[in-house]
Amino acid sequence: MNRISTVLMAGVLLALLSAGSSWSQDVKWKKVRVLVYTRNGKGYVHDNIPNAVVCLQKLGRQHGFKVDVSDEPAVFSESNLKQYTLLIFPSTNNDVFDTDGQRLAFRRYIEAGGGFVGIHSVMGTERNWPWFKRMIGGTFAWHPPFQPIRINILDSSHPSVQGLPAVWEKEDEFYFTKDMSPGPTVIMAGDLTSLNQTDSAKVKTFQGSYTSLYPMVWHYNFDGGHTWCTTLGHAKSDYENPTFVRHIFQGIGFVASQVGRIDPRNAYAETRDSPIR
Repeated sequence: MNRISTVLMAGVLLALLSAGSSWSQDVKWKKVRVLVYTRNGKGYVHDNIPNAVVCLQKLGRQHGFKVDVSDEPAVFSESNLKQYTLLIFPSTNNDVFDTDGQRLAFRRYIEAGGGFVGIHSVMGTERNWPWFKRMIGGTFAWHPPFQPIRINILDSSHPSVQGLPAVWEKEDEFYFTKDMSPGPTVIMAGDLTSLNQTDSAKVKTFQGSYTSLYPMVWHYNFDGGHTWCTTLGHAKSDYENPTFVRHIFQGIGFVASQVGRIDPRNAYAETRDSPIR
């Protein structure tokens, strides 16, 4: 990319993010602190994680919020987590905690009113923990190959989709989910008819009762906390793309606007699998 193209791209990104200021007026960004957690368990690790980290750190500098980054499960203690407005898991996968004590600290943070933003393969995180799957809306089932797809906005009034195309055409992985929770509110959905026909039989199996649109982005007030998840974001280049960066920033802003005081007195779980109240 030449210097002129770089300057133009930076200008477009700045304009897009500045245009988003109206929806985020209630967010006091200088008081926001986020933890970006990048740990992966055994299995596939996405090469986009470093790009996501750089993107999130840049957003922090631009908007004045603090960004801590860690891949150490030891950060999951109640005393440490209560300082964060929200936690961001960018393309985490498989088991990301070492102990059930860390899982319990994560759960109690959510119960205390914390926020959570999940990106892309977060859907494959902690696949054997029922509470976590409920929180994020399900768990990863399958995806066809990376290809051009269409994504439709379902709720144009939602703060996290402002300024995005009503029909967003991009290359990505089209994630299918199992163990789906009925609780989340879907904001954007992938157009099943935009998929190529190479894997049509498998698509038909995994789409279940969905016929033309399939959940891709949603939010969920769950068990005291506030979550926003997107299954998009496979390509490393996404994290420099102004539209996708806006998508992520507005998801973070939406969750930050929902989170008030983190109050450990509201946490009730005694084990990672305590019955949900």
